[in-house]
Amino acid sequence: MPIAALPFPNIDPVIVHLGPLAIHWYGVGYIVGILFAWWYGKRLVTNPRLWPDGALPMKPQDLDDFVVWAAVGVVVGGRTGYVLFYDLPRYLTNPLDIFAVWQGGMSFHGGLLGTILAMVLFARSRGIRPWSLIDVVAAGVPVGLGLVRLANFINSELWGRVSDVPWAVIFPNGGPFPRHPSQIYEALLEGLVLFLVLRFLTHSRLRLKTPRFVGGAFVCGYGLSRIFVEFFREPDAQLGYLLGTGWLTMGMVLSVPMVLFGIWAMATARPVAPARQPAERQPT
Repeated sequence: MPIAALPFPNIDPVIVHLGPLAIHWYGVGYIVGILFAWWYGKRLVTNPRLWPDGALPMKPQDLDDFVVWAAVGVVVGGRTGYVLFYDLPRYLTNPLDIFAVWQGGMSFHGGLLGTILAMVLFARSRGIRPWSLIDVVAAGVPVGLGLVRLANFINSELWGRVSDVPWAVIFPNGGPFPRHPSQIYEALLEGLVLFLVLRFLTHSRLRLKTPRFVGGAFVCGYGLSRIFVEFFREPDAQLGYLLGTGWLTMGMVLSVPMVLFGIWAMATARPVAPARQPAERQPT
């Protein structure tokens, strides 16, 4: 074993077995992430200081009802995105495998699109400003992203490229060479750092008063973080590096539009006009 390599901690991917049911860290990461975003969003929409004229954008009960929509959007979108972007030939050959979600295979970019569609449809059905719902949900999503990336590390999957940095790790199924723990890089950037940045925007800069700014910051921040980490992450085996470059990956390609869209959203965001007060009647 190279001197610089750290041993893999060998944490069991299964938290507990309940008869035939196995509870995995990966699934718990998704569930806790969704529940946190729900709880955090309710705190945001009940704080009048964060919103224009103190007018709350929605009822807390609206977020209660949206949790199911969010879960469906994440799972359906994430699975669809993985099938289309990462392993389409395999699923065309074995279409029933598309439904075998327990075998793994989720795409963040697909999950994002699925959740955005769910948010737009739900907001319109409730008479809520769609961008305000997107802002609220986006503010809490990074915590779930960080937890899922930690679960990827525990599962010894999505590891990084071969490296000789002192914190490189030899993964059980990553060959005999030490590799970047790119899952940890993503957990820190997409999870902790992005959450703190968005919290600064919502609470210190009061950017929830400017619809789509927080959502744009989330999309742009994730895209930049993902592009950076892709330089240290091993590309998917079935895709490899694109166009024979030796560095371009599908994750980068899918993240560039996110960065551009996020910049556009922040650049064009405008504060909500204050509600007009009725003019005082003049004495006659």
